[in-house]
Amino acid sequence: MKRFTRVAAMAAMMFSAPVWAQKIAVLSVEEALLTSSAANSFREELKKEFADDEKQLVALEKQARELRDKLQKNAGLASEEDIKQMRLQFQKAFAEYQRRGQAMQQQRAEREQAFIAEMRPRLDKAIRELIEKDKFDIVISKQATVYTADSVDLTSRVTELLNKQ
Repeated sequence: MKRFTRVAAMAAMMFSAPVWAQKIAVLSVEEALLTSSAANSFREELKKEFADDEKQLVALEKQARELRDKLQKNAGLASEEDIKQMRLQFQKAFAEYQRRGQAMQQQRAEREQAFIAEMRPRLDKAIRELIEKDKFDIVISKQATVYTADSVDLTSRVTELLNKQ
């Protein structure tokens, strides 16, 4: 609903304006950033950086599954004390798996935010450069449009400029 209201307001402004804009373009800032060579390098760097953590997390998941399976298999056969011990082992392993997984997700999110903050000035510079060079009157978020011709989409051009910087 919010998006529709925003699009409707933009359309009302465009059609009621006494002077129409001469040059209009659309841009997906997120897509331009994510398809850049810097983003690809960053993804590879993250993969390497978190490779050991990923392996440890997989090992913890495997351990928790094995303990769960052992608990289910021996539920009717083992003594109540053994069941209690197995349940405690499973809970500890599962809690550690969750804790490490959440910590890794948080670290990853922080690194991604740092990357975006680092790239923002370069992205803004590339966008400003295109707007000034081609004298665009309006640049609309691509996500706020229903249809656009490829000829008015600046996304790939912004990505090219990012790759050159």
